[in-house]
Amino acid sequence: MNKRKWMLLLVPCVLALAAIPVLAQDGSQPIKAEITDGARPEFDLVYARVERFGSTLLFHQVVVGEAGTLIPEATGEFAGAAVYSYVWPTSLDSAVVGFEPEQGILALAVTSHPDFDDTPLVDEDGDGDHGDDGELWHSHWVVLVADEACGENGLKVKDIPEGEMPAVPATWPGVPLLIDSPSYNLELIGDEIVVEVPHAAVDFAEHFNFDGVTAGLQINRNLHDPLLCVTLVEDIASGDLSLPGIAN
Repeated sequence: MNKRKWMLLLVPCVLALAAIPVLAQDGSQPIKAEITDGARPEFDLVYARVERFGSTLLFHQVVVGEAGTLIPEATGEFAGAAVYSYVWPTSLDSAVVGFEPEQGILALAVTSHPDFDDTPLVDEDGDGDHGDDGELWHSHWVVLVADEACGENGLKVKDIPEGEMPAVPATWPGVPLLIDSPSYNLELIGDEIVVEVPHAAVDFAEHFNFDGVTAGLQINRNLHDPLLCVTLVEDIASGDLSLPGIAN
């Protein structure tokens, strides 16, 4: 076969290889996103990544504006209370952090909600009161599931039915939801959000997939199932929640 024919055969192969995302040396793959029309700059995602750094998994997001500068307006009521969040949905099974297996989409979330505190084991502001820190950004594991009762977005944090007590992590805050309050170290500086998750806290094998989402949630005004619905999706890093990111 002559040289020209070899080149013709190689061209589609080279083009196909060029379309494959380049992985970092550790095998991780971040998600790069375009600016989203209509999203507030503080929640407009342009980058999401999860990578291992020593004995820590770093969950990282970058937004267009200044991260964490917008928080919900306090109303003084738990019913109807708003929640703002930066979220990493993952392909991890819910059991890896202490819930029962196959409960839904396990996601790491960084949230702020001035009207209630769901980290009773931690006094974030050091004032001696463990129940007044909801406004400060803090970390959670949550299990997300579909529910048409949540309206257009159709997504909620999974409820624990009355009278049932499934397996939950040791730092479960005692609310009837599949939510954990591990109080991981986190920073919101400039346009970045970074959460440090101890590798030992996540019992996974070699790698998992993830995405990046910014969203608003709300406590049901009637205080019943569904208790906490996703009410506004500001941005999705992948555009379609396909979890293209790879954490190794």
